[in-house]
This record gives sequence, C-alpha cells and structure tokens, in this order.
Amino acid sequence: MSTDYQDFKGKLALITGSSRGIGRGIALRLAERGAAVAVNYLQDSHAAADTVARIKARGGQAFPVQADVTRPEELAAMMSQVQAQFGALDIFVSNALGDLLSFMSSPLQVTSEQWDKAYSCQSRAFLLAVQQVVPLLRDGGRILTISYWPGSHLGGFLPYFAMGANKAALESMCRYFAVALAPRGITVNAICAGLTDDSIVNKLPPEAQEAILSWLREGWTPMGRPGTPADIGGAVAALCSADAGWITGQTIVADGGATLMSPEMPLGFQRP
Repeated sequence: MSTDYQDFKGKLALITGSSRGIGRGIALRLAERGAAVAVNYLQDSHAAADTVARIKARGGQAFPVQADVTRPEELAAMMSQVQAQFGALDIFVSNALGDLLSFMSSPLQVTSEQWDKAYSCQSRAFLLAVQQVVPLLRDGGRILTISYWPGSHLGGFLPYFAMGANKAALESMCRYFAVALAPRGITVNAICAGLTDDSIVNKLPPEAQEAILSWLREGWTPMGRPGTPADIGGAVAALCSADAGWITGQTIVADGGATLMSPEMPLGFQRP
C-alpha cells in the first residue's frame, strides 16, 4: 500500500455492502489512504474475505462484519461489533443496495411488497443506521450515502420507480441530518454514482449489459466509458478528506458527465 498519501491514517470506517462492486471500490480507496475498514456483507462471506485480504495485502487493516441492513436487530448487532473492534468511527458509508432486480417494476405495476423491499433497504436502513452510528462517530466525522441521479431526479427509467423514489428520499434525509449534526462538525452528503462497470449492472443479462455499457462508450458519457468502483471510491474519499469539511447536505454527481448530455440534441452535436 502506498504511504505517500495517508491522510486517513488513524481513521476508522464502516461501509455497508462493501464485499464487492462499488462498496469494495470505496473500501479499497479509503484503505489505500490509511483508514481501517469494517467490510459489511450480506451473504457472500468469500467476497468479503477477499476484500479484507486485498486490503491487508497492501498493508491496511480490515475485518468483515455480516449484517442484513434491512433488519434493525442485525444493524444494531453490526454497530456493536464495530464498536467492540474499533471503539469509535470516523466514516460511515451507506452503500448496500439490496436485491435491486427483485423490485424493478413500473409505478403503475409495482406491488406493495416490492415497494416495502426498496424502502427497507434504502430509506429505513439509512435512517436506522445513522441513528445508531452517530453515537460511535467522533466529532468531525463523515456520513455518506450512494444514490443515482437519473433515478432520484428524472422519471424515464420506469422500472426503477421504487428504488428511485427511495434514492430521492436518501438525498433529502442527508440535508436534514447535515443540519442536525453540523454542531459536531459531522458532514452528511450523497454521491450519485453513474452507471458503473463491475456493479449491479453486471447482474443484468449479457445483452442488457452490452446495450447499456456500449451506449456510454458511444459518447453519452463525455468521458467515453462507464464508471468503475475506483471512480466512486475516489469521490467518497474526496468528501471524507479534511478539505471537504465545509461541504455538507449536498448531492454530488460522479458520473463522468453523463447527466450533462441532452436527449433533445443529436449526439453528434454534443461531441467535442
């Protein structure tokens, strides 16, 4: 592990859903900068062990902690385990997504069961997690949640309805939490990750993956490629730095410029 940029040395972090994908990218980036990381996972203990091993192989500190964030009693048990291991926290990242494909449904067809699943793994999980993590956070700590701009601000991707509405709620909750925690110097922000390779996208059928990722490569993301977990990890690390202590209650978009593109104009008019 590089030692020339260890500004998080001595910092303690918990990232939910960090055994793989975007969560793993966040865990690795924070660890590279010196933070010790609690790697939360739902079921795949091998993936969590692999993330921990990658961190330790680079000279970092990490341990796995199993918990289903949709179950309040498991959230509480996770916080107790983290407290026993670390004693305190400096960074909490709410990243766990849940089984997105199980509640993909348009607004006029979504069932109450699908809605409840999205709510329990997003809005409610974030509320309960923040309430339980705040006593562990040292002053000047950081809270972040992962959102998705087209889901929370637009309406065209109809199957994303339940998740998108809950992502919008997360962003709103960040603003309220930011005000409530400002006296302690704790910042609370949301990061809207763009479509990211090596993430939930890769659980889609191969033809759907190719359609989505090739669309981005064709120019609908100005950077010409989909995001990576490391890209999102970098955005999280930036907001966790000391320099970001005056940024709170904000929704930051990390999507390579995809949300800057206009569907009203032919792509050829928008390319440099």
